[in-house]
Amino acid sequence: MSWLKENWFKLFIALFLLAVLFWVVLYPDEPSESAKPGSDSTSADYGCNVWGIELRGELVTYRLGGETEEEPVDQTSSEEIVNTIQEAESDPKVKAILLEVDSPGGSGVAAEEIANALKYSTKPTVAQIRESGVSAAYWSATGAKTIFASANSDVGGIGVTMSYLQNVNQNTQNGLEFIELNTGKFKNAGDPNKPLTAEERKLFQRDLDIMLDNFISDVAHNRSIPLEEVRKLADGSSMLGTMALQNKLIDKIGGQTEVKRYLKEKIGEDPEICW
Repeated sequence: MSWLKENWFKLFIALFLLAVLFWVVLYPDEPSESAKPGSDSTSADYGCNVWGIELRGELVTYRLGGETEEEPVDQTSSEEIVNTIQEAESDPKVKAILLEVDSPGGSGVAAEEIANALKYSTKPTVAQIRESGVSAAYWSATGAKTIFASANSDVGGIGVTMSYLQNVNQNTQNGLEFIELNTGKFKNAGDPNKPLTAEERKLFQRDLDIMLDNFISDVAHNRSIPLEEVRKLADGSSMLGTMALQNKLIDKIGGQTEVKRYLKEKIGEDPEICW
């Protein structure tokens, strides 16, 4: 007992160091949250040579707030994706960038931002369309140097919409009256509580046509397809992956296995993807 009293501190230190050693042996490579893509750390901290980026749900330019387990936000912002692409571009350990797409589309501005970020990357960029890559989501994917899709993926949807539900008849039934107060005849254009005039419809159609031309031009340029060929496809409809391949909207049929095999060929080593 006298020895224990005299050496209790040394015994405590020895037991503490033994516990630390067991922890290191059991959990040798457990990454922290700060070691993931999009953080202040680099790919070397996470042990990856390919950065994977997810484009899921509605595409927007930015998201308000975060998401919780109770109320998940089914959105992806171009702000987040572009920032991640730029981080990957500046990281010497990252050899390629993979954009995984499963989205019905959204903002044309957001799509253009993502497509340009991918297009200007100096590293191999791959887009993998899973269930759906249509409208603005497809526009985003065209910035990648290579696009994969399943034979059964929904691809394309080259078109623009600004459709909305008009409430005029319902408001009348409910005894509601729209009072128009504005500084110009087009200031309330598109308000669902008032009828759309012929002039307003013409104004909106003008913008839709311009946006469609921009969409078509980007797809033609990014995919190296003649402009008129893309214009023939731009009726707003989508197509399965097999037909998309025939129309040059994608480069290869395949899923994750095929994508990894392709990445290995491009970077000369086994791809380690971090998301």
